[in-house]
Amino acid sequence: MENDRRKRIKSIDLLRGLVMVIMALDHVRDYFHVDAFMFDPSDLSQTNVPLFWTRFVTHFCAPVFVFLAGTSAFFVGQRRDKKSLSKWLLKRGVWLIIAEITIIKLAWMFKLDYSGILLQVIWVLGVGMIFLAGVIHLPKKVGLVICLLVVFGHNLLDSVAPTSPVANGIWTFLHVFNLVDMGGFVVFVGYPMIPWIFVMPLGYYLGELYKPTFDPALRKKWLLQLGLGSTVLFFALRAINIYGDMVPWSTQETLGLTIASFFNVTKYPPSLQFLLITLGPSLVFLALAENWRNRITEKVVVIGRVPMFFYIVHIYVIHGLAVIAAMLTGFSFSDMVIDLWITLQPELRGYGFNLGVVYLIWAVLTIALYPVCNWYNNYKTAHREKWWLAYL
Repeated sequence: MENDRRKRIKSIDLLRGLVMVIMALDHVRDYFHVDAFMFDPSDLSQTNVPLFWTRFVTHFCAPVFVFLAGTSAFFVGQRRDKKSLSKWLLKRGVWLIIAEITIIKLAWMFKLDYSGILLQVIWVLGVGMIFLAGVIHLPKKVGLVICLLVVFGHNLLDSVAPTSPVANGIWTFLHVFNLVDMGGFVVFVGYPMIPWIFVMPLGYYLGELYKPTFDPALRKKWLLQLGLGSTVLFFALRAINIYGDMVPWSTQETLGLTIASFFNVTKYPPSLQFLLITLGPSLVFLALAENWRNRITEKVVVIGRVPMFFYIVHIYVIHGLAVIAAMLTGFSFSDMVIDLWITLQPELRGYGFNLGVVYLIWAVLTIALYPVCNWYNNYKTAHREKWWLAYL
């Protein structure tokens, strides 16, 4: 039974590791693709089909991070009582928020002044864990219903636009992708809390399927039904163009771009349709991947076991390589010291490489980081007595 439990959890590490690797592609594109400094890859008036899908596939990353963070919290809770789990979630949540505005900010920007703060996925993971610390004390059915209502209903809030500066600032943190002027510094809220923090408890409740006593065949059946059902619901909602995303799809100049328009769902904040088309196939993947075992999957599993370590290291490496690339192509180091976000840096217009080079850099980066992740995973396993390893 213990061996079977490890296999089941390994499938979760495999999915997490896979989306970590895919995430790196998006960040390499941000720092190396020539068009990244000219237009958004989801802008159908300027993008092309390969570039759009390069961006789209990375949409799976954040929802899977947030969802599986809840599942991992469930596993931790199997070894603790709920009071102890709440304390663990609170401490880890606070740490992630601090890490976002210090270690990770430095990686993205290569400077630590606080004229601007960028709140991204690590921030919302931290807030989500703090939120989950309270949700776990609710009756399971109550918590599940609340989270589903918010995830399915939050697009009804898309038109809310407070007129008061204070109310508008608060609402931005809750549900708007925007800047907030805090007086002396600016906060760019890339990941508002709604609906992200309600996705994490859904992952927590999914952990019930991975209890040692749960029938594996029934778990696979439920994962397939949930995953396929979510995916079918996406296609139904997207086809009728009535609810579930702020931007409806439309017919474009070519079939390829029309298909791209159909899948061009809103990530900031994530619409219902965005969550359905990312989490649905991810659940199907979990159902199918329980017994996948080969040399490649074992390596991806290693990355999935050290996600925070990979996340931090890969940003520093990508940014460092981008500095070298910029300086070799006529730009200066200071051009790669970022004010708010890499693609918004006006000095870098004209810098960059084609999409083929982006994929090559991504492949080399992934291969190069595996031994580092493997070393850290082995170190972490061999030194469980070191408490700080639980935070990296």
